Amino acid sequence: MELDLMVITVHPDDAELGAGGTIARYVAEGKKVGIVDLTRGELGTRGTAETRAAEAQAAADILGVAIRVNLGLRDGFFENNEAHQLAIIQCIRQYRPEIVITNAVDDRHPDHGRASKLVNDALFLGGLRRIETRDENGLQESFRPRLQLQLIQDKYIQPDIILDITPYWEIKKQSILAYTTQFNAPADSNEPQTYISKPDFILYTEGRAREFGRSIQATYGEGFTSRKLLGVDDLFALR
Repeated sequence: MELDLMVITVHPDDAELGAGGTIARYVAEGKKVGIVDLTRGELGTRGTAETRAAEAQAAADILGVAIRVNLGLRDGFFENNEAHQLAIIQCIRQYRPEIVITNAVDDRHPDHGRASKLVNDALFLGGLRRIETRDENGLQESFRPRLQLQLIQDKYIQPDIILDITPYWEIKKQSILAYTTQFNAPADSNEPQTYISKPDFILYTEGRAREFGRSIQATYGEGFTSRKLLGVDDLFALR
């Protein structure tokens, strides 16, 4: 299966928080969209790797993605090395997405920026035909996506592009809340409260989406950064 859009992020829930509206929008438009989680999020304060996996699948079902896979890298301790680059290269060559979105280039959580660099390097290397990878069908062809974008996560970064997700905000919100161990947790929970588990966190997320939306005369938006300059075919199509 070849994908139109692939979101590759380090923790289950990163894709939903940063690009859930974008995912829902393009699924609704008939695009083939997939999510790749680099780790199982096993170092999270709340829940377990097993509960996160179940929550990730529930969120994927809400968004309607074509595939969701987990590469099983070590949460907190993955590295930008040959083995981890090759795991991503193999995945990219299998699904051949036109567009890839990955973690923020810099963020409060050190995994985010490190994952962004890892994916960036792997996407470039995946286009080199002398790097050989194999799957069940044998030797894979080299491949490099046409466009790579990065999320804006906890740390505010000026976006290079904002996408209107107004009709898809509720789907995004429900996909986030599918992570019941992580978000909007009751105060009497047996597990410790965290920065993201408090009810205010989803309000912050909505506030960010509204802020981005206001910038493009929409109710809700998602912002992304690009490592390269972006070109357009028609100035009159811009807001």
